[in-house]
Amino acid sequence: MALGSRNEVVEPEFVRSVFTELLLTFLFVFAGVGAAMTAGGQDLIMWVVAAPAAAQAMLAAVMTAVGLDVSAGHLNPAVTIGFAAGGYVTVVRCVLYVIAQLLGSSMACLLLKYVTAGLEVLPVHALAAGMDPLQGVIMEAVFTFSMVFSVYALIMDPKKGAVAGSAPLLIGLTVGANSLAGGAFSGASMNPARSFGPALANWDWTNHWVYWLGPLVGSGLAGFAYHHLYVAGTHGVLLPKDDEGGF
Repeated sequence: MALGSRNEVVEPEFVRSVFTELLLTFLFVFAGVGAAMTAGGQDLIMWVVAAPAAAQAMLAAVMTAVGLDVSAGHLNPAVTIGFAAGGYVTVVRCVLYVIAQLLGSSMACLLLKYVTAGLEVLPVHALAAGMDPLQGVIMEAVFTFSMVFSVYALIMDPKKGAVAGSAPLLIGLTVGANSLAGGAFSGASMNPARSFGPALANWDWTNHWVYWLGPLVGSGLAGFAYHHLYVAGTHGVLLPKDDEGGF
């Protein structure tokens, strides 16, 4: 795990990357939570799940593509912390990325709460009736594993080949599919920042830890599994620490 240095923090590329994470997470959460608020006013349960899932898929694809060559478009503390644990992001960069992501999410939800005051309540990720926290952790871990495993395969792996150009779209589709599958159970957050903003704006921290522990476990397992199943003994290490992807 690379710690980083003070000099890294003042580099223009570093500052630009951190700001990009803040901006893209703000846009991602603002539109994503807005879509969930819109769907929440409908009567059809399928619409309540499908509309946010479609929005999440499109937003993840677009924002990842926009940020890929700047900050790598993480938008997600679980992704950032997982990459830091694997040595692909310095600890310094990891800490500031996560702060930027949480700040962007908080700003988005507080702004949404202001502009929609009295119209809709910001939806906070919550477990379905009858689902206990452990089940929620497992579900979030599995969905996050799926997403981060896709990120490793489509972006981090040097043998990704021609599929690399479509990586943001494919990752977005993975996010959308997971949201459809788990939206009615745990909310399929897969992203602590996505859960943090609404919880802060509503000051509702019920089972909030589930949406940190599950994604962090899933992200860590995905990185470990991809490295040991598909990298070790097959080809060299994944992207060099200082090269592609803005890491």
